[in-house]
Amino acid sequence: MKKSRTFMTSLLLAGSILAGCGHNDAKTTATSTEQIELTVSAAASLQDALTDLAKKYEDAHKNVKITYNFGGSGALQQQISQGAPVDVFFSAAEDKFDTLVDEGDIDKKDGTDLLANELVLVTPTANDKKIDSFEDLPKADKVALGTPDSVPAGQYGIETLKSIDVWTKIQANVVYAKDVRQVLTYAETSNVDAGIVYKTDALTSDKIKIVATADEKSHTPIIYPVGVLKNSKHFDEADTFYRFLQSDDAMKVFQDYGFKGAN
Repeated sequence: MKKSRTFMTSLLLAGSILAGCGHNDAKTTATSTEQIELTVSAAASLQDALTDLAKKYEDAHKNVKITYNFGGSGALQQQISQGAPVDVFFSAAEDKFDTLVDEGDIDKKDGTDLLANELVLVTPTANDKKIDSFEDLPKADKVALGTPDSVPAGQYGIETLKSIDVWTKIQANVVYAKDVRQVLTYAETSNVDAGIVYKTDALTSDKIKIVATADEKSHTPIIYPVGVLKNSKHFDEADTFYRFLQSDDAMKVFQDYGFKGAN
């Protein structure tokens, strides 16, 4: 009887272990098919390229949804510093990105300088003021520029204008915008005589004309760093998307929209 009880006890224990293993397997399967939403805060100038890339990525990763928060890099950086739940940050300025690294929100090893851009002067297609260069901007009644504290393109624009002694001549006529896309809209609708935007934004519109490109030595290099936030709730998935953005396929899309590699 004692041996019989021992045998029965062993059978029950084995059954419990097998049942437990079955439960764990089911849990693993459920986890692997769980829907994940990644929040990516990105510079407004990346909107078109990243929208295309999200479609490609989601097609290959059915359980992942990419949600973008586009805006001025400075404003986005401040949101993250104040605790906004973000998985990936894609900035149009190194200093905004470096602030998050210095504050401990991004580990330096989880970020990289990925893209580069150019700064251009645009006018409405009519170009009634006959503005053909940055030096011609004093002819303009209104010039659109991103708010420099939160829009890197605005700061780059001021640096360029100061380098050719034009800034003080037009400062009173500047109309500030929340991001480069708003600057572009002001020029498209002829609400301003000229605007300063990234080349990649200008290439998306047939309602404006590019009249000049800023000398790259006239402003801080326009570099786009990207990285994964330390406190991402889905760090592994965010890291996978981060690495996808560096792939040859993704870089081809960025190049199609006018971006260059940072290295």
